[in-house]
Amino acid sequence: MINVSEQHAPRSLIVTFYGAYGRFAPGPVPVAELIRLLAAAGVDAPSVRSSVSRLKRRGLLLPERTAGGAAGYALSPAARQLLEDGDRRVYAAAAPRDEGWVLAVFSVPESERQKRHVLRSRLAGLGFGAAAPGVWIAPARLYEETRHALARLRLDPYVDLFRGEHLGFAATTEAVARWWDLTAIAKQHEAFLDAHAPVLHAWERRADTPPEEAYRDYLLALDSWRHLPYADPGLPADLLPGDWPGARSAAVFRDLHERLRDAGAEFAGISPTEQTG
Repeated sequence: MINVSEQHAPRSLIVTFYGAYGRFAPGPVPVAELIRLLAAAGVDAPSVRSSVSRLKRRGLLLPERTAGGAAGYALSPAARQLLEDGDRRVYAAAAPRDEGWVLAVFSVPESERQKRHVLRSRLAGLGFGAAAPGVWIAPARLYEETRHALARLRLDPYVDLFRGEHLGFAATTEAVARWWDLTAIAKQHEAFLDAHAPVLHAWERRADTPPEEAYRDYLLALDSWRHLPYADPGLPADLLPGDWPGARSAAVFRDLHERLRDAGAEFAGISPTEQTG
């Protein structure tokens, strides 16, 4: 129902597959099975092999033999932690509440200035906005994931984390528009809707749910969606523009998830445990 485009990089699709299905396998996923399952999403075997090698070098996949002796790959403990942290965002079931803010205040010695860029990039990747030089802000519910991420990257010695409220002087809605590029985030939601809302509407007109088609469309939708809750930190609705597309894109993903995930599991041959928000 949807063609693979350049935005669905093979390496990203492999991570998405492990997040959706592979981590629930009873053992390592055989290489031959990875090739079959990624072929269903339009990825050829050489791309699977080279992408797996990169993920192995990054410490996300570990080579292991299956019970039958075949070569396979399992997730590293760090990769499992990443996926478990991500579940709370990717599969969030409800609109976020205003629970205050977490502040990350960092100072890096000039002799280690390269770590400043790593810190900024990591905080931005977690959904933080820049409030001031060396001061980044995000909704308070991101605290645990932030703590895990900074500790994993050994950046925690340079950062202090605080919880707090915004007390002025500008209105919080004005401040939020400075801390995040809301226009750019809205465009990402619109792009997701343009690509995947038609897919959902096509499924809604069908009575059947063939496993291979369900698997392919779900994997591609999840691969597009899973980046969005990191670009968009999930701000309370009263701090966002009235025509904010985030709720609509979340509803489309949620409906695709409910319609396709379990049928896709039949094609993958893995029965996943349901994620919760």
